[in-house]
Amino acid sequence: MAATAPVHPPVAGEQTLVLDGVDKTFDTGTAALTDVSLTIAPGEFVSVVGPSGCGKSTLLRLASGLEKVTGGGITVDASATSYVFQEPTLLEWRSAQRNVELVPELRGVPAAERRERAAQALALVGLEGFERQHPRALSGGMRMRVSIARALVAEPDLALFDEPFGALDEITRLKMQTELQRLFALKQFAGLFITHSVSEAVYLSTRVLVMSGRPGRIVADVPIPWSYPRPPELRYEPEFGEIAGAVSAALGEHS
Repeated sequence: MAATAPVHPPVAGEQTLVLDGVDKTFDTGTAALTDVSLTIAPGEFVSVVGPSGCGKSTLLRLASGLEKVTGGGITVDASATSYVFQEPTLLEWRSAQRNVELVPELRGVPAAERRERAAQALALVGLEGFERQHPRALSGGMRMRVSIARALVAEPDLALFDEPFGALDEITRLKMQTELQRLFALKQFAGLFITHSVSEAVYLSTRVLVMSGRPGRIVADVPIPWSYPRPPELRYEPEFGEIAGAVSAALGEHS
């Protein structure tokens, strides 16, 4: 398959997220990250892969403001940031619709408007007709779709994903990857995605960052050439295998 430029290339000179020489050492004395620098521009979807315990989730928590750096600096130029956790973290007593309405409700959006926005977000993730269902009545993949809809309804400039598909079965995970990159093609937020899966990172991303073992640092930055939306069969193309192999080689060298 011939490589093409992204449909909407990153805007030159604009950066949604900048990490500049970031260090993170916890109170226990554990050094999680050292001298991490990265930038994400509007229209970039950047995945981070690395060995277990290398600080990937810590990196995301720093970017979100849930943790504070112990060295270096972070700049976020985003009016809205959304965070999708490893688990859907839905409110069991609220329907899918009411879960997605939560963020605009907290922001004081009028009821009619937030209902409309939530319904549109659920339709985007393929859950039209499931608005009144509670989380216990939904499959794992559907619950994650609700979580993603809740993130998108905030209309984020920056979306942070902490291994959101890690607990799903393989078939559902592949479907969710296809769904997410389709949504990215529509919304073009700046995305930072943490994953253990090299194939997932290559399929979803405009760039893949490889981290070393703890204390984590960026050891490779691999550009991904294909436009969006990407067909599922892209995963079986020879060039896809070559790029995934390059990412895996960098990962193996620095684990």
